[in-house]
Amino acid sequence: MKSVRARKVPKRSFDPELSKGSDRLNVGLVGSSGGHLAHLLVLEPWWSHHDRFWVTFDMPDSHDLLDSERVDWAHYPTTRNLPNLIRNFRLAWRLLRRERPDVLISTGAAVAFPFFLLGRMMGVKTVFIEVYDRIDQASLTARLCAPLASSFLVQWEDQLVFHPRAELIGRLL
Repeated sequence: MKSVRARKVPKRSFDPELSKGSDRLNVGLVGSSGGHLAHLLVLEPWWSHHDRFWVTFDMPDSHDLLDSERVDWAHYPTTRNLPNLIRNFRLAWRLLRRERPDVLISTGAAVAFPFFLLGRMMGVKTVFIEVYDRIDQASLTARLCAPLASSFLVQWEDQLVFHPRAELIGRLL
């Protein structure tokens, strides 16, 4: 493997350098249910201080974990499903215009792409965190979202081989 110099950011200081002093941000947290959602939930010490909305799939774990949060349900399945990709673009367009987020944060999967593409077109900061189990190759969503991300973060030094401009933040889970 190619040697890469790590730029490590302490885990406890997660802040995508978007804070406005003590002002609250409006944060969009976008991710599939399951492990992707779990990665976003770990960031609670940061996002709990901000206004936020969630976009995920209408699944039992999502209901259980986000029962007191503002959630919009994305269309599932997303992989190789063109009608749902179009539906998620419409959802992203509607939500981004309504919410006017300061930042979008995602750990994937495919539901992130419409939000990142439209978010960047609207001038929204975007932060993508590659999930920790992708150490042998980049995820498809990461490859699609990397050019659209204001900040691209990885959890393992080995992931820097596939994402050389990423910042290493260490494991979230």
